[in-house]
Amino acid sequence: MQRFDAAGAGLVPGQAVQVQVTGHEPWGVMALISGHEGIGASIDAAMIDSPSGSSRALPHEYPGVGSEVNAVVQEVSRYSPPVWVRLTMRSEDLACFQRRCDFCGTLTVLSPGGDGVVMDVRSADGPGSTAIVSHRECLATQLHPHSLEPSRVRSVGRKR
Repeated sequence: MQRFDAAGAGLVPGQAVQVQVTGHEPWGVMALISGHEGIGASIDAAMIDSPSGSSRALPHEYPGVGSEVNAVVQEVSRYSPPVWVRLTMRSEDLACFQRRCDFCGTLTVLSPGGDGVVMDVRSADGPGSTAIVSHRECLATQLHPHSLEPSRVRSVGRKR
């Protein structure tokens, strides 16, 4: 069985990426993520800072087609094909990307050094996956007391 959801496995919410703007749309921009050129990506106008102070960037404020810009992975959609990545270029997200914890509902920091983790949920029954966002501690405390995983959850990705 071919699993389409393997594409983009190296991308996680909160990860900083370099992108090239490939097109303008009324709702935002299309982009290619460096190192992941085979995956579709976009940035909604609401995820681009507006120098004019608008709540969403106006079309003339979009970065130019062909320009390379910094972005942060907001979401990797692999539930059904095609795999698609939503990005953000908002300065506040570039500095500190946050999402709500799927366990407690409060914000967790997914940027490097933050207290958040992303758990990929997959099944051997077939392709498709979804991501669970969590504070490290929320996930660790939800695991069975005899599980060996809480210490790994608390340390995964941390420098040793």
